[in-house]
This record gives sequence, C-alpha cells and structure tokens, in this order.
Amino acid sequence: MPINIRRFEESPPEDLRASGRTNAEEILSFLASSPDQAYTPKEIHEATEVKRGSVGVVLSRLEERGLLRHRGDYWAIAADADVEKTLSSMSTARAASERLGVEDTDEW
Repeated sequence: MPINIRRFEESPPEDLRASGRTNAEEILSFLASSPDQAYTPKEIHEATEVKRGSVGVVLSRLEERGLLRHRGDYWAIAADADVEKTLSSMSTARAASERLGVEDTDEW
C-alpha cells in the first residue's frame, strides 16, 4: 500500500516497514528474537500465527539455507546465521516482486 510523500520524508525508517511479511520472514524473525531458545513447530505456529501445515515446510527450507538448526522436535536459529542480511534480502525481493511482478520464465 502506498504512503504519502510527507509520511515518507518525515517518518523514522523503523516506522516505514511494509506489512505482509512472508511465512519465512515471520518464522525467522521470531526465532532470531530469542537466539538462546529452541521451539517446537507447534510453539512456532502459536507465536507467529503461520498456518500449522506451513510451519514444517518453512522450517525445512530455512534449515537447507543454513539459517536454522534442529534436534529432535526443536528448532533454533543457526549460530552463524546472518539474520538481518537475510531478512533485508527477503524484504527487498518481496517488494520488487510486488512492484514489478514475477517474471514468466516459460516464455524463454
């Protein structure tokens, strides 16, 4: 949703975050906020409101990218994950897709 230029120019950057984060962003942000804790998928679902059926898939994908780790039923942020950089990249990609659309590679 667009904002007026006055708000854009006068608001502090932390007040200008677009809503509508992806499930991966929600889960990664939640786990990064407590790097000394590990959570079950159910706890992650309850804390983030990401649909229960989506939590496991997102956790697995984030682990494949080296951002999360897990043991047994518990998941935590990876010790060496650059969460801020990753979240910034995800946000930038989402914003570009929203603005420019998704390219149809089938036409190639």
